Amino acid sequence: MSKSRIPAREIAERPEGYGGPNLSPVGLELAPHAFADGVYALMAGIPPKDNNGLIAGRDAALVVDAGITPEISHQIQRLAAELTYRPVRYLVNTTYHGDHTFGNAAFPAEVVIVSSRRNKSEMSDLAYEKEVRSANMYGDGGLLDEVSRWRTPDVVFDSYAEIDLGGRLVQLHHFGPGNGPGDTVVYVPDTRTAWTGNFLCHAGTAHMLLQGGPEPYLASLRRMREALPELDTIVPGHGPMGDGHAAIDALVGYLEVLHDEVAASVAAGRSLEETFATCSNPWAERLDPTLSAALTTYAVPGGPAQAGMLQLCRDLHRLNILATYRLYEGR
Repeated sequence: MSKSRIPAREIAERPEGYGGPNLSPVGLELAPHAFADGVYALMAGIPPKDNNGLIAGRDAALVVDAGITPEISHQIQRLAAELTYRPVRYLVNTTYHGDHTFGNAAFPAEVVIVSSRRNKSEMSDLAYEKEVRSANMYGDGGLLDEVSRWRTPDVVFDSYAEIDLGGRLVQLHHFGPGNGPGDTVVYVPDTRTAWTGNFLCHAGTAHMLLQGGPEPYLASLRRMREALPELDTIVPGHGPMGDGHAAIDALVGYLEVLHDEVAASVAAGRSLEETFATCSNPWAERLDPTLSAALTTYAVPGGPAQAGMLQLCRDLHRLNILATYRLYEGR
């Protein structure tokens, strides 16, 4: 397999004992955080369930991601109506994953859905996507029965597009593959804020390499850093907001080490279990203090947010080792 080839589907294999992010919408309430008049992060009260966004100009409003079920989609639309009198005319999908897109069909037909061309091309097998996401529903998989149609984007772009909401410009970027092959970043220049979906999270959080590898991801991140020099804040698809360039730098450093360690292990003929044991683990002991501080804003039923996020980061790191190992052993 070449360095840049992206697998046709995300890896289905998981490490033993792996517990992925909880995507169930049960108990999910979105809380608005204002960056400016008309620009809001819609933050999940229970991380790492999905965050969303609302961006309004003089003439129209845009929603970032649609939620995993029609119920969540309707919650997003109710919040939009409360926060702005501008009509929602656009919906942007940051990824093709169902927790971001299953709610597309619950938006009115006149709302134009926009995403990267590659995201749309991945939205072709609803049954398979529901099967994949149900693994992270933690007993609430039956809620996905409400999803009977996967509405795909109406408008696609390759690397860059702009939407003028009337006095407020929104930039859409596809920097290349990352978590998935079509990751789309939504950037509002006047607030220096980006909604990054699964492409980029808070600097202290582990990411997921589901459909590619460290090398193409690194190239995409470097393009983002060059294209958005004034970026201040990112609103990820999951977890707390954070400093944009700190997040890029942290993920670049992580992916460089992941690549070097797994490549060396494969070259040495080590097994996957031996590779797990020899790779370093940034989350072996505790969370980054900046992430721990960010999580204090969340109220998580059943225990401290830090404890749950630490275990999730450990699991995601093991998944990243596995995904990279499988990719490199096939070269």
